[in-house]
Amino acid sequence: MATWSNFNLQNSASPLMEQIIFFHDHTLIILIMITILVGYLMINLFFNKYINRFLLDGQMIELIWTIIPTITLIFIALPSLRLLYLLDELNNPLITLKSIGHQWYWSYEYSDFNDVSFDSYMINYDKSNINNFRLLDVDNRIILPMNNQIRIMVTATDVIHSWTVPSLGVKIDANPGRLNQTNLFINRPGIFFGQCSEICGANHSFMPIMIESISIKNFINWINNYS
Repeated sequence: MATWSNFNLQNSASPLMEQIIFFHDHTLIILIMITILVGYLMINLFFNKYINRFLLDGQMIELIWTIIPTITLIFIALPSLRLLYLLDELNNPLITLKSIGHQWYWSYEYSDFNDVSFDSYMINYDKSNINNFRLLDVDNRIILPMNNQIRIMVTATDVIHSWTVPSLGVKIDANPGRLNQTNLFINRPGIFFGQCSEICGANHSFMPIMIESISIKNFINWINNYS
């Protein structure tokens, strides 16, 4: 989860989020190089005294400052396209979780199991409870097995919501009358937080997402004991 003074991206808990962070760093390095180059040229322009009264054209420099930005954009576009296709790739999911957005809470259905569904509401913040997270804790957590491919189906019943979990690299819109699909692969145990990222009304800030990642053995026990 995000903490105070953390200006970086959250630590990844999935291979897709790792790839997003790599792409972010790759693009940021290119932007820094462009900024330094342009800044140097502008500062140099202010302080030199070069004058050429007979300069009418410069076809070579025009060619150079057209080709170099094109090559730079290719270096950004190719990893970006690769990542877009990776985010849409879904291979033999173990389970399917259906997430339904409401004003202002989430409902979840485990489609592969009978009668495993629940609503997830934010719970009141209790200062005396050190394990309570303000605006992030819910009464019913999503329980998912780690190291397994998981399909997420997202929709809404009233207005547009957005199911977003930053540490897992997932952000998908929940549109009424439409079923969107994405995938998860959680590679470590833990609790991961998210929130609705689409302004959906008065209580938009109060419909958090809480995912608990556990081993497959414990997940099977949870399903068997669910009532």
